[in-house]
Amino acid sequence: MRGVILYGPPASGKDTITEALHQLDNSYQQFERLKVGSGRTAGYRMSTDQHLAALRAAGDVLWENRRYRSTYVVDAPALRQHLGQGVPVLHLGQVDAVDAVRKALPAVRWTVVALTCPRDLAVQRITARQTGDTAERLSAWDATEPLTTADIVVDTSVVQPDEAATLIDRASRHAAALGQ
Repeated sequence: MRGVILYGPPASGKDTITEALHQLDNSYQQFERLKVGSGRTAGYRMSTDQHLAALRAAGDVLWENRRYRSTYVVDAPALRQHLGQGVPVLHLGQVDAVDAVRKALPAVRWTVVALTCPRDLAVQRITARQTGDTAERLSAWDATEPLTTADIVVDTSVVQPDEAATLIDRASRHAAALGQ
């Protein structure tokens, strides 16, 4: 089994690279994290406080964080199911989240990609989304720590999405081959 973790601050290109990976090979599918709260729903499995409490009680929360007045969760049951159906692509923005997922599923060959771009480009991308929370997203951008353990670093201001997808796919397949 293999998976891809796209790590980076808001507007670093996680959605765009995920789409390019899917276009390259449709076995790459975005892992939609659970979200409890309001705001953007695309790319998430919307849930409730009660469901989240049940997951916590069962020990099925691999990672959770609060941001933008919502809670975002990587849950073990859905991730395991996803791993059985293809190559999940997780979007994460905290170093501890990457470590938690890797530790929870050590048999999975994770390809970890750090996505970067200049802050001024992130401002343009965030503004274009018109989500109404530009200042909060830029605060999250500023708070995102560098990931020193990434397998690949991609600057999305200079590497085109299809090029990035090809690099990631090649690395993912190589890692899986080494693990067999």
